Parts: sequence; C-alpha cells; structure tokens
Amino acid sequence: MVVGKRLLKRIAIESLGWILVVVGIAALVLPGPGLLALFAGVFLLATQYEWAERRLEPVKKAALRGAADSVKSWPRIVLSVFGIAWLIGFGILWVDAPPAPDWWPLPDRWWLPGGVWTGVSLIVSGFIVSAMVIYSYLNFREIKDKQHEEEEDAPVD
Repeated sequence: MVVGKRLLKRIAIESLGWILVVVGIAALVLPGPGLLALFAGVFLLATQYEWAERRLEPVKKAALRGAADSVKSWPRIVLSVFGIAWLIGFGILWVDAPPAPDWWPLPDRWWLPGGVWTGVSLIVSGFIVSAMVIYSYLNFREIKDKQHEEEEDAPVD
C-alpha cells in the first residue's frame, strides 16, 4: 500500500512538473508568466530527476532577472500595467463573446476563436502577471533604488 501511494505521488509530481514546463515554454511566446511556470515545473521535476536539479538554478536566475527587469523603471511598470489591462480586457471580451462586427473580413467562426476558455485563460494570466508585477515591485524595486543611490554616492575618479 505504501509503494502505491509513493508511486501515485511520483506520477502526480512528474505530471504536474511536465505540464508546467510545457505551459511555461508556451507562455514564453504567448500571454502568460512563462519563466515562472517554467521555473515551477523544473522545480517539481528536480525533486525526481538529477538533470532537472542541475538546470534549476539557471532557470531560477532567469526568472528573478526577468522579475527585477520588469520593475527597473517607471516606463516598464506602466507598460506592464497596460499589458495586464490588455490581457484582462481581451479576456473579458472573449468571455462575453459579442457577435462579429460588420467590419470583420473573415467568416464569423474566426471571430474570437477558442471560446470562453480562451477568455478565462487570458483573465487568469492577467491576474497572475499582476501578482508577479506587485511581488517584483515590492521585492526588487527597493534593491534597484538602493543600487541607484549607491551609484550616485560613489566617488567619481
């Protein structure tokens, strides 16, 4: 019985890890927190595989660097907020599913493809990205401000 539970736990961890890796890779080019999902997937796989453990640190550094860069300056923060509003707004549009407008040149079936679940995934991605931007701002913005102050206070040769 213990072996069965252990095997079931291993299968669940590996499955979730691989799903997160695939979603993370897809989200690197699609809307969503790609590096975060990729890191979470590799983290889970690292509990089972040595190769994943070796790759965990570089993925973690890339995710943290991306988080720090996203709040590096006010224009980046504002751009992030506009991106979040875009994701959530289009998600709401998809969920609402209005009929195709008159100006739409393609057949109506190509208007908002994917249905409600596409909209839900956009909204969820928007909230995840919001949480990441807030987390990054609270944890990394202060570091950037301190580095900037230290650079200003450093003597010029």
